Amino acid sequence: MDRVNGALRRVPTAVVWIGGLVPLCWLVWATVANTLGPDPVKVIEHSLGLWGLQFLIASLCIAPLRRVGLNLIRFRRALGVTAFFYVALHFLAWVILDMGLRWDEIIADLYKRPYVIIGMVGLLCLIPLAVTSTNGMIRRMGPIGWRRLHRLAYVAAVAGTVHFVVLVKGWQTEPLVYAAAVFVLLMFRLFGRRQSMARA
Repeated sequence: MDRVNGALRRVPTAVVWIGGLVPLCWLVWATVANTLGPDPVKVIEHSLGLWGLQFLIASLCIAPLRRVGLNLIRFRRALGVTAFFYVALHFLAWVILDMGLRWDEIIADLYKRPYVIIGMVGLLCLIPLAVTSTNGMIRRMGPIGWRRLHRLAYVAAVAGTVHFVVLVKGWQTEPLVYAAAVFVLLMFRLFGRRQSMARA
């Protein structure tokens, strides 16, 4: 594992930042090429939200992997900010492309579809995390305060997963897989915290 970690230290974080843009580039190309099917807006909206959830879950996997010896901590910020980027684009796609900035219909949609509000909760949780993702903010807040704030990532992951599960209607496999992944990460977090408290 030391050899793997040594090799990973030579990988620049720019690889993650650039890699994070690949899905968006593909989506733009597919939109221009008109290959998204009969309802491209729904495909755009769904794809952006799904990628946001995937990057968020990937960022939450960093801590468990570190406990088993694989150190990817230097990539966590890029994964987290990329997750926020896609979730924000998902929201904008809904507001602009889907709803056409018709605010009366947007407000009505919030009443008719509670999962939209749940998704917004996830986005609101990610905003302070993105804002405080710089080294300067970590120094200002202190490592303890910063870590406490960034527990909101778990709230965002739960909200995003619930949003996905309710959105698709019925017990479909894909959203349940994401729900299971988030559940395992939460259990790992709680179990690891109890172990730390027991040692103290």
